[in-house]
Amino acid sequence: MISISKASAIVKRETVSLGTENVRIGEAVGRVLAEEIRADSDMPPFDRSQMDGFSMRASDAKSAPVTLKIVGESAAGRGWHKTLRSGEAVRIMTGAPVPAGADSVQKVELTSESDGTVIVKEPTEKGRFIVGKGAEIRKGERLFRSGDAISETMIATLAAFGYASVRVADKPLVSILSTGTEIVAIEKQPGRDQIRNSNSIMLKVLAEQAGARVKLLTKTGDDLAKLKSRISAGVDAGSDVVVITGGVSVGKYDLTKAALRELGAEIFFEKVRLRPGKPTVFARLGKTLIFGLPGNPVSAAVTFYLFARVAIMKMQGASQIGLRPGFAVLTSGAKAAKERDTYLPAKLSTSREGVLVAEPIRWHGSSDFVGFAGANALLFVGKGQTLASGSTARILFL
Repeated sequence: MISISKASAIVKRETVSLGTENVRIGEAVGRVLAEEIRADSDMPPFDRSQMDGFSMRASDAKSAPVTLKIVGESAAGRGWHKTLRSGEAVRIMTGAPVPAGADSVQKVELTSESDGTVIVKEPTEKGRFIVGKGAEIRKGERLFRSGDAISETMIATLAAFGYASVRVADKPLVSILSTGTEIVAIEKQPGRDQIRNSNSIMLKVLAEQAGARVKLLTKTGDDLAKLKSRISAGVDAGSDVVVITGGVSVGKYDLTKAALRELGAEIFFEKVRLRPGKPTVFARLGKTLIFGLPGNPVSAAVTFYLFARVAIMKMQGASQIGLRPGFAVLTSGAKAAKERDTYLPAKLSTSREGVLVAEPIRWHGSSDFVGFAGANALLFVGKGQTLASGSTARILFL
């Protein structure tokens, strides 16, 4: 049995990056950048007005109220490209270029226009309501790094600097195989001693959220020959990763490790000092990485987050390959297993004082997917430890 950190290090060591492709930015959200993104111009590209009003020289309004001559108008896309002189003003709109010679904008609410002149009712100062050229970013500066996951908020920036398409990492192909004679399809009514196949669809969603393409393999019962055939089918389909749930413990019908050995897979580890998820298997068959995860849904989810997701993200060259870590204050106590580091489901919220707090969720073990459904974080408790209410704990954001 190995530690979580050693298991994670082995997964990272055995995972190689995939190739890259170009995609249109409208289809790029969730993909991982495979190039640096740099500004092709200053932003803003000119001194830009933040207000509707009048551009002028601040020195002309020192003794406001003062009357200035209106000599032109600057609108977005239609600037006034002459030089403003003392005693003059240019009508200006939000987002429009500030004319040469002007060093301030007075908002329209503090002016009064009449017969080609404007009365500026209050003084202003240099730079008022002006965003200077290059104030946001300079030409050539880096906007985003290779390895950044593209979010919705990044799309406008990419577009503004001319990136109609971007180079991103290829999506890994992940095949998912659920095992167990007891499982039936979601749409079927379970018979005696049967349960619906909740793991396959859960893992499909988690893998897709991590950027993968997903293929669901036909589930198999506790039959060694069929299990070997299903695993081989996933490998032969060109899968970068095959995720198997169930059959990884030491019972009579736990056949995953036997199937992998008979297929000639190299097994890197098969037990992790972790609760839930002790009997997690990591192997490689040919060029395909194999994860054997426990059949209990919570164990399957936790071990996917900690190990399989790491491999999927590393294949894409992501700079953040693990779940985002953080800290939160516990609303009640939490206890780990005696000899295993423990990840407990928790629900995060913010206190009236603005403190991030974590409420450990009452659940009944690794098969309690109903309790786990309310979690938005995993709470870490080191082996043999008990954390008191009010203490600060390490968390992973889900």
